[in-house]
Amino acid sequence: MFDRTARRYDLVNDVLSLGQDRLWRRTVARTVAAGPGDRVLDIAAGTGTSARAFAAAGAACVAADFSLGMLREGMRRQGEMARGASGSVSFIAGDALALPLRDASFDVVTISFGLRNVADPQAALREMFRVTRPGGRLVICEFSHVPARPADLVYQRYLERVLPSVASMVSSNPDAYSYLAESIKDWPDQAELARWLHAAGWSAVRWQNLSLGIVAVHSAVRDAGTACDAGP
Repeated sequence: MFDRTARRYDLVNDVLSLGQDRLWRRTVARTVAAGPGDRVLDIAAGTGTSARAFAAAGAACVAADFSLGMLREGMRRQGEMARGASGSVSFIAGDALALPLRDASFDVVTISFGLRNVADPQAALREMFRVTRPGGRLVICEFSHVPARPADLVYQRYLERVLPSVASMVSSNPDAYSYLAESIKDWPDQAELARWLHAAGWSAVRWQNLSLGIVAVHSAVRDAGTACDAGP
């Protein structure tokens, strides 16, 4: 599904979010706070839009994705850019449930709008814990739920009726966006995701609502000295 949407993926997201996705990415970049010498892993990185921002800040950034189509498009775009103009990203194919990476090898691990698509999100949180160094951080940006009930009802109608219609006009694979609407409705709210993070071994869990709670950015820390055996 993502292979087929790769070429126009970022454009369609910009249209469907009314440009809000740019605000969300900027908030993620501030929360990640990548700097020179940091090792950052961007999981479900897609075409590498966020990963390039981390690399531009001086971090050594690895962009991992399960979709080879997304990775190819990301590498194509990077190849078209002037070398060093926005930092160089290393692209790797990887399953969020079994990352081909060493234990405790990253300062920051981040995933934006990808955790919802993983077959076992709670296992993925444990795998992210494994590859994060003690004292390192996790940043998750994901669709969530509007706390105010009337506003949430309006948002649910948008997901059910407007989003698929607009996607059919601008996307080469509108069925993917029908899936998007369903997956957002079925996703847990902010507090439940925070509980999942605690259960996976993360501490100092907090979240920030964006766009009235349509999106939430969760952050957490792997305590120094904790072992990477948070799984059952």
